[in-house]
Order: sequence, then structure tokens, then C-alpha cells
Amino acid sequence: MDSALTNLAYLAASVLFILGIKGLTHPRTAVRGNLYGATGMLLAIIATLASREVFGAGVQGIGVILAGVVIGGGIGATLALKIQMTAMPQMVALLNGFGGGASVFVAGAVFLDATDPTTRMTVSTVVSGIIGSVTFFGSLVAFDKLQGLVLPGKPIHFAGQQFVSLLIGLGALGVGVMIVTDPTATNLYWVVVALASIAGVLLTIPVGGADMPVAIALLNSYSGLAAASTGFVLDNNALIITGSLVGASGLILTRIMCKAMNRSVTNVLTGAIGPKAEAGASADEVYGGRVKSASPEEVAMLFDMARRVVIVPGYGLAVSQAQHSVRDLANLLESQGTEVEFAIHPVAGRMPGHMNVLLAEANIPYDKLREMDEINPTFAQTDVAIVIGANDVVNPVANTDPSSPIAGMPILEVDKARTVVVIKRSLNPGFAGIPNPLFAADNTLMFFGDGKKAVLDLISAIKEA
Repeated sequence: MDSALTNLAYLAASVLFILGIKGLTHPRTAVRGNLYGATGMLLAIIATLASREVFGAGVQGIGVILAGVVIGGGIGATLALKIQMTAMPQMVALLNGFGGGASVFVAGAVFLDATDPTTRMTVSTVVSGIIGSVTFFGSLVAFDKLQGLVLPGKPIHFAGQQFVSLLIGLGALGVGVMIVTDPTATNLYWVVVALASIAGVLLTIPVGGADMPVAIALLNSYSGLAAASTGFVLDNNALIITGSLVGASGLILTRIMCKAMNRSVTNVLTGAIGPKAEAGASADEVYGGRVKSASPEEVAMLFDMARRVVIVPGYGLAVSQAQHSVRDLANLLESQGTEVEFAIHPVAGRMPGHMNVLLAEANIPYDKLREMDEINPTFAQTDVAIVIGANDVVNPVANTDPSSPIAGMPILEVDKARTVVVIKRSLNPGFAGIPNPLFAADNTLMFFGDGKKAVLDLISAIKEA
């Protein structure tokens, strides 16, 4: 396959990638967008294999490639079928990491095999090695924190942490410069990889659970930038374009997440997300004697005269898989003449768009979902706000305590509703690790229990009322 046809195929694949990203911006076109992206990737792979004359490489060459496709495809399909929606953020973190790791090894293998590497190849290899290593090990840390395997979900800090991270980062860059000036020093590539790997760990361990959506968006961007750099190593236009698209969209998403959480992009890039928590009020001081528990029957009575209800989904909804039950509750209330809407915080859950995906899975109409800026001014006209498993994104401390880990983070102002019903297993804190005064507010009722079971009990109580 000549270069003209290859580049034409790459151009067509790039157009499909762009159409795919555009389609993913809306639930109604997301499936079609996904298909566009997958078709573009298939086209790019076929064109690459044809341009490298792999199909004429004999049984051994094509056999190794097919074995890799079958094994990788089998693992991917198994994970896609078995992974729970609650574990999707961990899955995304792993996929980011695998992309970065692949860039490190592919770029390194081509560089080490080159007899006379050009300056462009050398520089691109170093960049790919640094960004890819940071992405891989940073993503592993993110996965571990989200999964709760070894590392705690709270931020990990130690004395001189940022200085050590800076020193290691400069060391990786310094060794990279040595490789560029002397391409024969190929063994130094693995020194760069090792130093960048340590930097990836140090940049991610300070990230707490409340800030993990920002970290995931940034790691996604890094994986794209590493792929683009590898594209320059391979002289592959499709990889350059694809990596650039992923890198740019990831950076834009990171900026949006930072705005939604009142975080600094600079702090995100240096692994210092959010203010350090200071000793605040204890849970006993916040909740002591002021929390009011309610039964399903008591909560059901609130809807007798309610004309407008806003449902606020959170990670607890995802854990209990309550999205379908919530849809049934909304349909029941609407059948009684009540207006029902859903308030979506941009970082509710553990990754951007987590709640949108869950509600779309339950076929809840997208036009009932309201973004934070749109819904906040209407809470004062809301009769009942139902918070299901959300914590930090509705914590008014963000607006009142500048020393709080979530200080300045825009929140859903549910406390302004006439009555707030919080469905939650217990008073345990969210990822930020701080108590929520909303739970003890005068207009709040706590409905303790598993999210799905509580909603089902509430539906039964409404029907019996």
C-alpha cells in the first residue's frame, strides 16, 4: 500500500475520530459517536498494517499480530462485560495507564532498534518516555486509590514533597537532554523511564478522592500526548492526529473540571490539588442532637403537596445501582402531577459525567437533567430536594469554611430547598473526609439505608398513602 493511499486512509480515520468525539457530547448521539471512533481506529490499524506490508510477512509475522489482537481483544471484551458501572472510573484510569505504558515501550523499542536515529526521533522518544511513564504509574496510583487496595483515598503528603517531585522531574529532563545530545547512550532511556515513573507516583498520591475526577481527566490528556509523541517516533500521522485529539480534549476537560471544583490548573499539573485540610469541627460537634431521621411513610407525606421535586444523584446511587428505581420514583411522582428534575454536579461520582451515564442507562430523558449553574437558582422554588448518596457536592462548608478541603468548590445549593431528604447509609463523610452540616440542618430529614432499597421503600409508601 503506497504512502498516498495510507495517508488518505489516515485522513478518513481522523475525520471519523472527530465525528466520534462530537457524537459523544450528547447522550442521543453517543452510541453513534462510539461507532464512528471504533470504525476510524479499525481503518487506521488496517492501513498501518498494509503500509508496513505485514500481510506479506508470512505466517509467523501475521500470527504474532493476530495473537496479540485476540488476547488483547479478549481481555478488553471480558472487562467490558463484567465491569460494574461503579467501577468505571477505575477502568478509565487503567485504560489511561495502558495507553501511556504502550507508548513507552513502542517508542523505546523503535529507538533502541534504530541504527541512526534522527534528532526528531530522539526528542520524541524522550518525550514519550517521560509522559508515558508518568501516565502509567500515575494511573496505577489512581486505580489503587479508587479501588481501595493499598493506598488510602485521602491525600498523601510528606515534608518537601513538591521539592522532591521537582528534583526528580528535572532529573528526568536532564537525562533526556543527555540522550538527545548522544543518541548512542540508549541505556539512559530506561533511566528516564524510571525517574518519570517515580514522578508519576509522587504527582498522584497527593490527590484525594474528592479531586480524583480532575486527576483522571489530566491522565487521559497525558495518555494522548504520549501517543502523539510516539506517532512522531514511528512517523505515523494517524497516531499523531489521534493522540493530539485525545490530549487536547483531555486538557479542555481538565480545565472544565478545575473550574467546577475551584482548583488551579497549575496545582493539578504539579500534584498539589486543593488546599490542605485543617482541623475543623468534628462530626459530634456538627451532628450532635440535631440530625432528624425519617421513615419512608414520613418522607412520602412530603410529596402530597409538592409541586416541584429535584433529585440529586451521587456516588451512593451508583454503588447501590439505584438508577432504575430512581426512574420509577420520578415517573410515579410525575403521574401525580409533580414536576421532577435531576440536578447534576459536574464531578459527582468518581469521574466526569458519571451521573449522566448512570441516568442515561436507566433511560431517564436527557432534558430532565439540569447542570449546576442552571439548577442552583431554582432550589429556592423547590418543594423537596432528594439527595441520593451525594455528600461533598452538596456540602455548604465549601462556601463557608476557607480552610476546608473543598473550600471554594461550587456545590449544588440544595440547602435552599424548602425540605431536603438525604438518602444515605450513615453519617460517614465523603471523599473529602469532613462532616456535612446539611445533614443537621433544620430543613433536612435523613432517610438512612441502602440507596436502592430506600427508594423502593419510598415508592411503596407513596403508593400506599
